[in-house]
Amino acid sequence: MTAPTKPPHPTAASADTPSGPPLGENLHSPVIDWFGEHARDLPWRRPEAGAWGVMVSEFMLQQTPVSRVLPVYEQWLERWPRPADLAKDAPGEAVRAWGRLGYPRRALRLHGAAVAITERHGGDVPADHAQLLALPGIGEYTAAAVASFAYGQRHPVLDTNVRRVFARAVTGVQYPPNATTAAERKLARALLPEDEPTAARWAAASMELGALVCTAKSESCHRCPIAAQCAWRLAGKPEHDGPPRRGQTYAGTDRQVRGRLLAVLREAHGAVPQAALDRVWHEPVQRARALDGLVADGLVEPLAGGSYRLPLT
Repeated sequence: MTAPTKPPHPTAASADTPSGPPLGENLHSPVIDWFGEHARDLPWRRPEAGAWGVMVSEFMLQQTPVSRVLPVYEQWLERWPRPADLAKDAPGEAVRAWGRLGYPRRALRLHGAAVAITERHGGDVPADHAQLLALPGIGEYTAAAVASFAYGQRHPVLDTNVRRVFARAVTGVQYPPNATTAAERKLARALLPEDEPTAARWAAASMELGALVCTAKSESCHRCPIAAQCAWRLAGKPEHDGPPRRGQTYAGTDRQVRGRLLAVLREAHGAVPQAALDRVWHEPVQRARALDGLVADGLVEPLAGGSYRLPLT
């Protein structure tokens, strides 16, 4: 049988009906070779990080830049080098150590995962994808990332950076949808190299390309190893025509109030009276709403007498 002729570059149509490995063969080698030369030396990429180090980094890096994660990550692994070490401490200690990384529920989820790993898997992060997915606080992305980056397995790893690279290079649009779609998952599976080591390398390389070159605000096509095949560039870089992409605000929001309340609780190694929390924010209704939200999320425990503390259980 004659092999099908490869198109000169991926098109938007090919993204809807992926054609299997040939779709990605034009992309794999250039991106992986680029990664070999330009990958950042990050601690969770080093062999000594192990699966636990990879998992910790994946929790911390969600919606948080590398520069903010690095110091907290290093302190975290020094204090809790294995899941069992974290599991022994109260969940409030995880919230305290999380510092100002933001979205502190991630700290509780990571603590919950550490407890489950200790109880179900003898303290070792499981290599099986299904077992990873069954851990509390672990979703589709994190399970695939740990299985791929820690254990070299073949899984589509779809974070925001990867989705943007695929949207531009293959689908021909500036930005991916706001939420991951079934079409994106199908495309990601079609783009995976067949052998596991190459697939794991491709997952890390395509993510790094989105983080360093094919960024959301200022793509650097002159530095991109697949610019010649990029469907979006070849189409003249059409402007995004989907729903408006609004940046997240912080000042004056409940998130800011929650952060200030948690900062007081993190600094106090014991119960904090209501009066100390009342000084955090001038608007009482918003302040009360933010505090109630922290309690509902399990990040703060109310005590008798109107005081509060980080959770012990």
